[in-house]
This record gives sequence, structure tokens and C-alpha cells, in this order.
Amino acid sequence: MIHIIGGGLAGSEAAWQAASLGLRVVIHEMRPVHATAVHKTDRLAELVCSNSFRGDKLDNAVGLLKEEMRRLGSLVMRAADAHRVPAGAALAVDRERFAQAVTDAIASHPLITIAREEVAHLPTDPAMYPLIVATGPLTSESLSADIAAFVGGEHLYFYDAISPIVLAETIDMGKVFRASRWDRSLGASGDSEGDYLNCPLTPEEYDRFYDALATAESATVHDFDREKFFEGCLPIEVMAHRGRDTLRFGPMKPVGLVDPRTGRTPYAVVQLRQDNLAGDHYSLVGFQTQLKWGEQARVLRLVPGLEEAEFVRFGLVHRNTYINGPRVLRETWQTRTRPDLFFAGQMSGVEGYVESAASGLLAGRNAAALVRGEEPRVPPRTTAIGALAYYVSHADPHHYQPTNMTFGIIESPAPGSRRARERKIATAERALDALDQWIAECIPSSVTFSSTSG
Repeated sequence: MIHIIGGGLAGSEAAWQAASLGLRVVIHEMRPVHATAVHKTDRLAELVCSNSFRGDKLDNAVGLLKEEMRRLGSLVMRAADAHRVPAGAALAVDRERFAQAVTDAIASHPLITIAREEVAHLPTDPAMYPLIVATGPLTSESLSADIAAFVGGEHLYFYDAISPIVLAETIDMGKVFRASRWDRSLGASGDSEGDYLNCPLTPEEYDRFYDALATAESATVHDFDREKFFEGCLPIEVMAHRGRDTLRFGPMKPVGLVDPRTGRTPYAVVQLRQDNLAGDHYSLVGFQTQLKWGEQARVLRLVPGLEEAEFVRFGLVHRNTYINGPRVLRETWQTRTRPDLFFAGQMSGVEGYVESAASGLLAGRNAAALVRGEEPRVPPRTTAIGALAYYVSHADPHHYQPTNMTFGIIESPAPGSRRARERKIATAERALDALDQWIAECIPSSVTFSSTSG
């Protein structure tokens, strides 16, 4: 039997993989017995921050990782594909339906048990091992203390912020336009105009918004004097303090967008992405924030089209906890000092929904291998999932931050055209060939996985 602490993306994927290999699994999930500061439901795999799984094409590294996970029978990818919402070239989901689909699949699997209880300490009972710790960035203080003692030092940490969500009917559609950058619409909405709502700003409107943002009051953050935000998820007010034009080259960049009413590219733009299938909720893309709620309403209503916006959820800031993967982990997601203890998800030193689920996928498979008396294995470094596992366990431990999937960490990118996109496609095709060969050699014939990407 395999025990998993945490029922997020990584824990759910790990459980599914191990059970698919015939192992009994217990997921220990503390919600709803103990709530967190940001979760709203007791569903497994609840998405707290964005509803986007990012790029879904093979010329995008995380798109390649998704396709590899599909071929490895990923539950997370199956649920995401089934409940996607319009998001241009990205894969975004209806977060409630997605979480419910994962929860239903896990709950109905005959080999998986969900124990609604908090595990406050690393277990001392040998019967609890193999153990996968997938508690995510909101690990409780008591369990965090145990983990810190196990790894031999203080945790690294950073503060993460999530974006506000607005009620669609309160957006002034007369001031916004629908479009995807460079017309990259997936057509999932049946609307050829594009998948995003865009709020265009003139130079004067941008200056007014920027000045209000730069002087707005932030919420109190514990340990504020040592505050550290992950560069890939900076609050907009932190970016604003880096310079007046930082936002125009970041989340408010107008490139690839033309306002059909003027025929010109706006000076700056705020994009809103559909957050559920009903289309009545929209999230502000890249607008993570730690501003006080009253300040959020005041500042964001300066955006054209949002003057009367009603907020379904304001942005929040929370602390993310993670271990120093290169010091602690093998590329199999086992710990170096105790092979029957695994870490997966953001706690393990990855960043992003897809990367978290991918780590859980391999941790679940390798925990199952231990129980079956087999050697844990990882796909080659020419694949995205293998490269991610290698990087997390072999990067420079002195300067480690949670990492997203990039082509830069894949071993020896495929040669070919000097054009970046063609090189990426060649690297992706080679990766999928390598993964298919690895699957044929390493996965029992009784377990059949196939791509669901169409």
C-alpha cells in the first residue's frame, strides 16, 4: 500500500498512477477538516491561482510536457482536456468542473481510499511507507517543521499572489474588445473574434492607473522584511515599483492585439480570460496582487470597461513552501537519504500546475515500483518530463528557485533549422519518440496509455 499526504494536483496524479499499476493507495487530505487560507472547497485538485495550464502547442515546452503526460495516462490532463474553456493557444479549464472530475475519478477508483484527516507529522510507522508528500505550498506549520528537520535545514519559501475574478455581466462590453494575440483562437467558444476580453488603455489612462497602483496600500505579509516573491508570479504592484513601463512590457503588453474600433494597437491592455464554462466569471490575466481588497476595487475600476466591475474574488497573497530539490531529491522524486519517502508537487521545487502534476505522475509510478520490487525509473532527459526530474535534482542548490518547464533544460536540443520554432518542434518530436520507446520498454503490457490530444 502507498500513502500520499495531500490531495492536490500532484497527490491526485500520484494516486491515479499507482492505482493504475494495481497498488492500493490512501490519500490523506486535511480539507475540509482543516481549511486553508485560499481553498474554497473540499474537492481534490482545486485550482487556487489561475485556471490556466498555459501553452498547449508542441512549440511550447509546457505544451510538450502536457502531451507526454497524456501518453502516460495522466488523470489531470484527461480532466483538463474534458473541461477546457476558451483561452487562445493555452489550455484553461472550468476550475470547478475540473476539480470535480478529478475528485469523482479518485473517489470511484476501487484501489484508492480518501482519508479526510490532517497528517501533522512525518509518520514514524513503517506501514505508512512508501510515502509521497504532496502537501503543496500551504503545508501546515507542524508538518513543515518535521520536513525541515528531515531535510537538515530551513525551508526555502516565497510569497505567491492570485488574480481577481470579475462577474462578466458587470464588464462594460462597449469599452472592451474580444481577441486573442495574433488571432491565436482555439475556436472553443464558437466565436471567431478571439478568446480573451481586452480592456485597451490610452497613455493617459495608463498613467492614471499606474499612479494609483504604485501608491495603493498592500495587505500585511508575515515576515514582510524577508519577503521574497517568485519571479514568475510577481504581484502587479511589485512589478509597478520596478518602473513605469514594466507593466506595459509584462501583463499589460499590447503586442499581437489590434482594437477593431481604431485599427491600432492599444498603448496598454488588460486581458480577461473566461474562468468557467458558463462564461459568467472572468479572471484578470497576470494580475496577481496583494493589495488590500478595498484598494483592489479602487485601482482596478480605473481600467476601461471595469468601472462598475463586481468582484467574485479579490486577489490574495499566500506563502509557498518548498524544499531545495537539488539537495534533497533524486530524479525519481525519492529523497536521497530515504528511498521510500518521495516529495511531489510545488513542495518538491517545481512551479506550475502541469509541472506539479508531472512530478506526482513519476512519484506515483516509482512508489508503485518499490512496492512491486522493481527499480524506480525516469524517462530519458531528451523528454520534457525526464528533463524536469533531472533539473530539479541536479540544478545549482545555492541559487535554486522553483522551476517551470522550459526547452532550455532538455538535454541536447534537436539540431536543424535556425528558426526557433522549428527547432522547438524538432525537439518536441524527438522527445515524443523517446517517450514512446521508453513506454514500450518500461510499462507493463497490461497498462495501456494513449494520447488524448487529438
